Amino acid sequence: MSTSSLRRQVKNIVHNYSEAEIKVREATSNDPWGPSSSLMSEIADLTYNVVAFSEIMSMVWKRLNDHGKNWRHVYKAMTLMEYLIKTGSERVAQQCRENIYAVQTLKDFQYIDRDGKDQGVNVREKAKQLVTLLKDEERLREERIHALKTKEKMAQTSTPSLGGSLSLGSHSGGADSEQAWPQSSGEEDLQLQLALAMSKEEAEQEERLRRGDDLRLQMAIEESKREKPKPEESALMELSAVDPWGTPAAPVVSSAGPSPLPTVSASAASGPWGTATTDPWGLSLLLPSVCLFQLFIYYLFIYFLNV
Repeated sequence: MSTSSLRRQVKNIVHNYSEAEIKVREATSNDPWGPSSSLMSEIADLTYNVVAFSEIMSMVWKRLNDHGKNWRHVYKAMTLMEYLIKTGSERVAQQCRENIYAVQTLKDFQYIDRDGKDQGVNVREKAKQLVTLLKDEERLREERIHALKTKEKMAQTSTPSLGGSLSLGSHSGGADSEQAWPQSSGEEDLQLQLALAMSKEEAEQEERLRRGDDLRLQMAIEESKREKPKPEESALMELSAVDPWGTPAAPVVSSAGPSPLPTVSASAASGPWGTATTDPWGLSLLLPSVCLFQLFIYYLFIYFLNV
């Protein structure tokens, strides 16, 4: 492992760079060779992921802002940018057009190495090519279609296709089918994430429906319980069947022997409110005494008449 690679790995750990950022740093290193096609293809696939896209473009713009002895950072960053514009997400080209002034300033990039060689000329020429490509939308669209088809053919030759060819021109619908089929593993991952999100949403909706059904069932059970008579109401209904005045039932006449003499029941001798009928003035006790007193006066009167 070279010293520059070891230093780069240490920085990756210290700065806690993500996988996408590490790949960009590797592709735009100061090593005296260009970025590999496989590495740039991996980075292009990651641009279809929203989070990775932001990390990749942030690192690319950071590399473009280098200068002096780090001219390889700038040149390789533009090489990677051109590859991403053609084979990556369409958001790459859109963001590059919005920040085209940052690429235009590189037309004046200057650096002379120790041997007196002008290394800035490589950066200046690459900047001119990128600016021309970004300003010509028709050419950019054609370059993109051609690059995507080339990339797909290379993928088909490296891995055998299942169920027939997935060539962009073999599907009916042309551009629509081109957008429908995932162009890379990054786009396929994005579609998988969307499918998982939709599946999760459907599961949550089914759970809400199930809870609603359980709640309605519980409410129906509670309603049926309220419709049943309560124990207190049942007791009142039983008491209502009894004679409120406490009169006993008619005696059963038995065929064996004479009927008993009728007796006055306690209820007959009592008032309508279940209390005994008494003379409120106490006359029932005073009447016998008055009669005896009158009889005594009568006999005394007769005695005096006979004397």
